[in-house]
Amino acid sequence: MTLEREEFGWVMDFLPKGRSSERAPESIAQLVGEKYFTLFEVTVKPNVILNFSQRVYIGKDDRPEVERIRKRIEFNELTSTSRTELPSTIIKIISSREADFVAFFNKAGPLSVRLHQMELIHGIGKKHLAQILEQREIKPFESFADLKARVSLLPDPVQILSGRIVQELEGNAQNFLFVRPPKKEDFGYRHY
Repeated sequence: MTLEREEFGWVMDFLPKGRSSERAPESIAQLVGEKYFTLFEVTVKPNVILNFSQRVYIGKDDRPEVERIRKRIEFNELTSTSRTELPSTIIKIISSREADFVAFFNKAGPLSVRLHQMELIHGIGKKHLAQILEQREIKPFESFADLKARVSLLPDPVQILSGRIVQELEGNAQNFLFVRPPKKEDFGYRHY
């Protein structure tokens, strides 16, 4: 199965002089991908300044800010600044892609006879799951506000999705709902 590449990344850390441990320091940044939440380290073009949570193009065409993608990184390779910025950056990405995540609530299905995909999200138990499934049969959800209004006492969808995505990025998940799995396991998962 071939996977789409990330087209955009969001800046979590910008090191204009690179790392002090490198022989030939160059301006670098750490990004999280917009579609699959892939973590990247990139080289930034000369005289370009990046801001936290800035959305930058990282696709195949000419990149205005990014010189090259150095490598895909794992959670433990993030700088302390990136780790701090990650949750708020993910919240911004979820908010900017609200329709995609509302579609998850409208389409998610069971993983097994006993476990539904939505139950993997901390804050959604059997009662919330039953309400969500019942309400989406009546009419698909149109927004996070619609979801919250129709499912009583549901925690903030953006916050609980963000928590799940961070958990997947940290490697503390057996099933990947939103994050591209680690490199060696790039198969057998579903994305919405």
